[in-house]
Amino acid sequence: MLKILIVDDEEAARYGIRRVLENKSTEILEASSAEQARDVIKNLRPHIMLTDINMPGEDGLSLLRSLKDDPQKPLALMVTAFGSVKVAVEAMKAGAYDYVVKPFEIDELRFVVIRAMERVKLEIENQQLKKQILSEGNFGRMVGKCARMQQLFETANQVAASDVTVLIYGESGTGKELLAKEIHDRSPRKKGPFVAVNCAALPETLIESELFGHERGAFTGAQDLRKGKFELAHGGTIFLDEIGDMNPLTQAKVLRTLEERRVERLGGNQSIPVDVRIISATHKNLTTEVNDGRFRQDLYYRLKVLTFEIPPLRQRREDLPILIQTFLDLYSVRHKKDPISLTPESLGYLKMYDWPGNVRELRNVIEGCVVLNRSGKIETVDLPQELLKGRADSKPMGALDKNSEGVEVLFTLPYKEAKREFEGRYITARLQGNRGNISRTAAQVGLHRQSLQQKLRELGIQRGE
Repeated sequence: MLKILIVDDEEAARYGIRRVLENKSTEILEASSAEQARDVIKNLRPHIMLTDINMPGEDGLSLLRSLKDDPQKPLALMVTAFGSVKVAVEAMKAGAYDYVVKPFEIDELRFVVIRAMERVKLEIENQQLKKQILSEGNFGRMVGKCARMQQLFETANQVAASDVTVLIYGESGTGKELLAKEIHDRSPRKKGPFVAVNCAALPETLIESELFGHERGAFTGAQDLRKGKFELAHGGTIFLDEIGDMNPLTQAKVLRTLEERRVERLGGNQSIPVDVRIISATHKNLTTEVNDGRFRQDLYYRLKVLTFEIPPLRQRREDLPILIQTFLDLYSVRHKKDPISLTPESLGYLKMYDWPGNVRELRNVIEGCVVLNRSGKIETVDLPQELLKGRADSKPMGALDKNSEGVEVLFTLPYKEAKREFEGRYITARLQGNRGNISRTAAQVGLHRQSLQQKLRELGIQRGE
């Protein structure tokens, strides 16, 4: 059932609209002021808001603007008096879906609301489809089925609809830029540019010119006018990667840009308006950087309106099978190879490795193996030596016995990870001993067949492993 909120200071007007729109498929809510409307929106989450523009105190246009950053704001329909179409056009620019002019015909009002309801239903269907995709482990080019990644995907999908500033934490290679790009692609700014700037890769002498641009002759070598990244991102999103490495002077200028939404090119005195969404990322702990005086506290609070943390790959090992298969499929097609698989032993080494370079390192390892492979199977000898040396003191999953030195590795892990690691190795070893026979293995380890199958699914173990 769709919820429609009617906002009007006149009770008679609300009653008349209610009588026109009320039916079995809609629930009608009412508010007599902008303040009351915000309370209703916060608590009851209506799908559509039909609001009068002209109200005493705070008007409908101001109400609409105050909801700009609410990701769950209702679809807005504005009611304006005859001769005030210019105000209605302003409302459309501020995000209203449509408007009607008083006095209006009943059929005209119904037509506008029905169109809005169809739009809302389509958006609900799209959201349900996106949730289904998320449940399958995909968020654009990002992949992950563990609980932490699923929660991250769901929240990012919700945040994308707003214009709120986002800060992303994560180690190198975890996919910070991929997450930022996906948020942009799911936002109302998706048709605008996505401009990425690596703040750590630019020398201090160039970063201001890159971000804010420069006029001709601003410094030696500035032969032409050049627009900065903020100007180039106008109407879209700017992604400031590794912002924790930005020097204090540039931090001050970025803060001013965030506050005023305007930039000045180096060597110029013209203030240029910019309409951008800010998404930043860092591998550093900005709270520590602020406490140590290396990062501005006021800029930090401006950037961390909403925060995401992408876990390192070693903390979500259950995602390794789906990631490995994704990269195998991707690079087999890209490099025109027949489908390639991993031997159980090589897969075991991949599962045991800590992946300091995270998903980027895994992706590069798999691509290298695919490119060089001729047999259709990736053996242990095909894996990079540094990967094998990274766990030289342990045997791969599937090679555990009671005298295995690999048991020592378990004592370096948190309890939950160690428990999962042991279960995986133990069950894999038992399965191998029984040549993949589920029934025999279940009887041997003291589990029902269905319980063992469920455990295999939880651990991401294939019978062939």
